[in-house]
Amino acid sequence: MEKLLCFNLLLPLFLLQFYTVPILSAPYIFPDKYFINCGSDSPVTVRSRTFVGDKNPNSFSVGNSKPVTDSQSAGASLYQTARFSTSPFSYDFDITNNGLYVVRLHFFPFMSDQGNLADALFNVSASYKSLVSNLSLRNSSSFPVIKDFLVPINSSSFRIHFIPANQTSFAFVNAIEVFLVPNLNDNRTHVTSAGSMGPYQGLPSQVLRTVQRVIVGGQSFTDATAVAPEWVADDDYMVIGNLAENCSYLQNGRLNYDDSIDNENFSAASQNFVPDRVYRTCKKVTLNNGQASNSTNITWHFNVSKNAQHLVRVHFCDIISDSPNVVNFSLFIYGKFSQNINPYEYTVNTAVPFYYDFVVDSGGSDFISISVVPWDGSISKFAYLNGVEIMEFITEPGLELGISEPKRKPLLFIIIGSVIGFLVICSLIVVFLWFKKRRKTDPFEPWASYGTLPFGGASPYIGLSRKSINPPPVPNLKLKMPFAEIIEATNNFEAKLLIGEGGFGKVYKGTLRNGLKVAVKRSESKHGQGFPEFQTEVMVLSKIRHRHLVSLIGYCDEGSEMILVYEFMEKGTLRDHLYSLHGDPERSSPLSLLTWKQRLEICIGAAKGLHYLHTGSDGGIIHRDVKSTNILLDEEYVAKVADFGLSKSGDLDPDEFSTDIKGSFGYLDPEYLRCLQLTEKSDVYSFGVVLLEVLCARPAIIYSHRQEEKNLAEWGLFWLRKGELEKIIDPSVADQINPNSLRKFSEIVEKCLKPTGANRPTMLDICWDLEYTLQLQQTAVRREPYEDSAIDASLNFSSRPFQRLPSNNLPIEKDDAPMEKADGSDTTASGVFSQLRIDDGR
Repeated sequence: MEKLLCFNLLLPLFLLQFYTVPILSAPYIFPDKYFINCGSDSPVTVRSRTFVGDKNPNSFSVGNSKPVTDSQSAGASLYQTARFSTSPFSYDFDITNNGLYVVRLHFFPFMSDQGNLADALFNVSASYKSLVSNLSLRNSSSFPVIKDFLVPINSSSFRIHFIPANQTSFAFVNAIEVFLVPNLNDNRTHVTSAGSMGPYQGLPSQVLRTVQRVIVGGQSFTDATAVAPEWVADDDYMVIGNLAENCSYLQNGRLNYDDSIDNENFSAASQNFVPDRVYRTCKKVTLNNGQASNSTNITWHFNVSKNAQHLVRVHFCDIISDSPNVVNFSLFIYGKFSQNINPYEYTVNTAVPFYYDFVVDSGGSDFISISVVPWDGSISKFAYLNGVEIMEFITEPGLELGISEPKRKPLLFIIIGSVIGFLVICSLIVVFLWFKKRRKTDPFEPWASYGTLPFGGASPYIGLSRKSINPPPVPNLKLKMPFAEIIEATNNFEAKLLIGEGGFGKVYKGTLRNGLKVAVKRSESKHGQGFPEFQTEVMVLSKIRHRHLVSLIGYCDEGSEMILVYEFMEKGTLRDHLYSLHGDPERSSPLSLLTWKQRLEICIGAAKGLHYLHTGSDGGIIHRDVKSTNILLDEEYVAKVADFGLSKSGDLDPDEFSTDIKGSFGYLDPEYLRCLQLTEKSDVYSFGVVLLEVLCARPAIIYSHRQEEKNLAEWGLFWLRKGELEKIIDPSVADQINPNSLRKFSEIVEKCLKPTGANRPTMLDICWDLEYTLQLQQTAVRREPYEDSAIDASLNFSSRPFQRLPSNNLPIEKDDAPMEKADGSDTTASGVFSQLRIDDGR
């Protein structure tokens, strides 16, 4: 077994070791420099760090750029300002102590007087390396976006460059952190898929970016007091572990940060670099009846870039044993390299946090495989792991402005780049030819190239994604479809069958063997959404069935494939029938395809679907991404709500707090952005924006020199308050709308867009009001100028049954949730208006 040379301290993502020996275990305290609140003249305190405004800098300077402010003031205080420019700009820092620095960049786009920051497209460079390339936040579903790097600085100054990607784009940044941490040492064990390559030289000079930070056996969390603040749960990365157990340490039990450890084999952890919470949980596997078998190991596959080098840090803390010196086990990387893990080689205490570091080459693989395996000869026959951090070596050259690079470096980059490029191309050709030949003989064999796992450990779920240990935990496993059937249905994902592309991946039209037409959504790694969204969608749609919710026909989770198969919606999205973007998200033109009556029917259908979600089983479901592209239309223009990848189900804790903001710009509830608390009223706000889209036939966000026009919600409320909403409605339906119907519709919009959720209606209230709006549209009501826009008490629907609409002609399905009236009694949608007087309208 190979031993690792060690660090003396650890940092965020794997950071590092102090210069002093022995290792100190005192809690880490953030230094004074540099924490910057960009575009502001006021400091903001975030836990133990004070972010100073950059309008009056002292030991740093800002290049030619503008400060901008959030016109809605919706985000956290640190993200209400930004530094903005349509030309390259930079931050320059005075450096007094050379060494390794954490560089952390914060991005939170908002509406400003310069436009929507979500439209930015730019690059970030530092130390002649490209930190970020072509950064676009338009399709991000979680904010803020935070980028972490480790950058060695060996001069008295340091500059970070923000460079627009083209002449029509711009760059921005909300906050910057630059602070010194202990240096990395050389001689880390170098590992490839073939095994160990010996010690790695040159680590202290590398620029690194964060790829993964995973807590094993625990839940995802954020701890702003730690240097490594954000951690995600490991379950999505497990491929073997049917015998794995989650273990946790007593809340009042103290971890033993041992400063007596000073050796070359592993490194002692220090407090506040990695949060205690990481070391207080783990996953454990125990030998089955004392005998090794194919399943007595836990294996994780972590997604990484191909043909790249990574710093991998694995964290351990024996929170399981009752006494020391009872456990030894093995850590495997790629199933080839193994490392003996002895938690008590240099200590006699239990619950001592420590970690190992490796330099790992991914080669042609897009994942790094890590396993823990018990020893049969150990007193306690179990193995465990607490956490994993992965950082990628940055090799791409960056554009440096105003600093001349040493003359030999460009030539060196060109030579090295050419050689690497040639080798990569040759490798790809060989792999392509091999793969093509193999596909001919065995086209659907999953995981053919995953290599040998410890103890011959083939997973009992080998047909599943490398990100999951079990089939997705859904109640209806009959929905699982073989990949071969999907290939057949889409003619091997033929290009001419491509009908759309979204945050999850591309969507193809397909036909199953029984003749059923389907929409096939296939995940792609370049898109922002991944396995959590896939799993959420399968779990949600397998539990619900409603006429106004898109039905899930099946799913596939074989090998690296994540595929969702839905009923095919002939008429596409609601937005397709309202306006056209002509390929430019900043310009739109209305389409005269839907009548006002059809639009109301579509809104009613979507509202019914959302009402069913909010009042269903398991505490209801919050959609979180209600927008016109997620409302689909079938051949008869019946509306169905789609895309549940961001949904949140179950009873929400009123004190629940999360900085992980999800949704789409222009539709996000301002109260959700302010308080970070999610309720079903957030969906109501988004639906209010959709109602305005239906009325005005324009996107939720556009580029405009007039501030009030940029955001559709603000624009609609502006005209509503002036009492002149008719000035902005779609000209194609302007002559069709009954004035009373328009007034009632306007009231619904205004209620939905209330700034506080408590003042917004429920989706049930909206269903009633929209039905009433449609009834007003179909009924000619004579009104005098002095009469208000509410209701005509002279009309009484109780004397004549409500005529069902064309889109509701089908019988109510058993799965249709009944609507509940204010008195608590149930009634189906078909009976609502047979009992309702107009003067009882909500």
